[in-house]
Amino acid sequence: MTNDRKTHRLTPLAAALLGAGIAVAGSAGALSFKPAEWFKGKADAPATVQAAATQPSVPSPVVPVAPTNANGIAPVAAPNFRSIVRQYGPAVVSINVEGLHKASAEEQGLPPGAEDDPFFQFFRGIPGYGQRGGRRGGAEVPFRGMGSGFVISPDGLILTNAHVVREAKEVTVKLQDRREYRAKVLGQDPVTDIAVLRIDAKNLPMVRLGDPKQIEVGDPVLAIGAPYSLEQTATQGIVSAKGRSLPGDSTVVPFIQTDAAVNPGNSGGPLFDGAGNVIGINAQIYSQSGGYQGLSFAIPIDVALKVKDQIVATGKATHARLGVQVQDLTQTLAESFGLPRPDGALVAQVAAGSAADKAGLKSGDVITEVNGEPIVRGGELSSRIGLASPGDQVRLKVWRDHAQREMEVKLGSASDDRGQRASADDEDVDGARLGLALRPLSRAEQSRTRLDHGLVVEDAGGPAARAGVEPGDVLLAVNGKPVNSVDEVKGLLKSKPKNVALLIERDGERIFVPVRLG
Repeated sequence: MTNDRKTHRLTPLAAALLGAGIAVAGSAGALSFKPAEWFKGKADAPATVQAAATQPSVPSPVVPVAPTNANGIAPVAAPNFRSIVRQYGPAVVSINVEGLHKASAEEQGLPPGAEDDPFFQFFRGIPGYGQRGGRRGGAEVPFRGMGSGFVISPDGLILTNAHVVREAKEVTVKLQDRREYRAKVLGQDPVTDIAVLRIDAKNLPMVRLGDPKQIEVGDPVLAIGAPYSLEQTATQGIVSAKGRSLPGDSTVVPFIQTDAAVNPGNSGGPLFDGAGNVIGINAQIYSQSGGYQGLSFAIPIDVALKVKDQIVATGKATHARLGVQVQDLTQTLAESFGLPRPDGALVAQVAAGSAADKAGLKSGDVITEVNGEPIVRGGELSSRIGLASPGDQVRLKVWRDHAQREMEVKLGSASDDRGQRASADDEDVDGARLGLALRPLSRAEQSRTRLDHGLVVEDAGGPAARAGVEPGDVLLAVNGKPVNSVDEVKGLLKSKPKNVALLIERDGERIFVPVRLG
């Protein structure tokens, strides 16, 4: 892959700086500081005002305001962003982190697979970083990073993103008045990308929390943070969409999409509505360059508060699991199942022994409601279930055989799922990063597929996903060698091959998929 090739990437926004890169090398070139251009064309404004003042006899034209009932759209006053920044800006903090990252043997510039790790993508092109001859494989190298956060209680409770403080050994919070405090990470939840910090301080300014369910597409929003270390930067936009599920990330979070300018360093900062209420935490952008390109995503504040309550109480967050893989319906699929509209989550696979399996859900079922709330897309089901608690009872409305039926399901735990699954990318593996979460075939699956060996792909990312491997595939062999356990896959990757050939079975057909790891 050449350096000039552009790729689409969903990017967490921590402005992480490593070693000599702490000076944000190259960022000055990304920012245009040309005050003369900002005021271009404004020099004539006073003359225009003066001319108008010398002609009082000429009435100013009056633009008629359309009545609110003419087209059903009522005029709305513009939000007072100036007052919001003045009142709640002091509650927005900058977060500086330091720590050690375990580097691979090949880490001279970036470690293999780091293109999939947004925390490191900002290091590309930093002069002096990763020069050859300096580090041994597997050594721990220092890093520094920066993000944003905001105070939610006067005694020092702060919300930010989990990826901002990931692997951090020291976390420092800097207030608007330049006071600095060493922060304690109470806990972090990588599933929702929420972290909770506490600093030893009293009577701190705090934000006002709102209800993201009350906002609509088109409503104005304001983001405050420290993009590229530029503290207390405010940008504005509108809500572009609600309930977004992002590919390649956990579908538990129903993201708020906005066009407010958000850049590396804005991570963890608040997203305000037009009334000054925090409705979200800025977390990700969709970008070809690593910087803002008009698509920003925020975690709804109600999701963050639910996670915060668990972390404050127990130090961790738990999530429920139904045990199904789902997909969106198309009109053609809806018609084939006898549905009038393509609404609902189509069950593609049911995990053996899961809550869904015990309740009787089957592949081909369409889940249309959860606890009376309609499900339009598959991501909505993932969000509703993932934000529930293990052991919760939920009522599902299911479409099967051209008829509706209801089911009661006792949800399992997502941690149980992780305990049953193993990853080919575990931290104790020195081999190349493949990007697959794998588990052995169950007896029922072996009987159904007539396979005597293989591993089910539970999740796919990184190089394997880019090569076309998908969840639900069965991995039969690596470089021609049959595999029947995750340990066997790890063993074949320990030699750190640049390329591997994966034998995949999908829908009864087998194909070799070449995967480039180098």
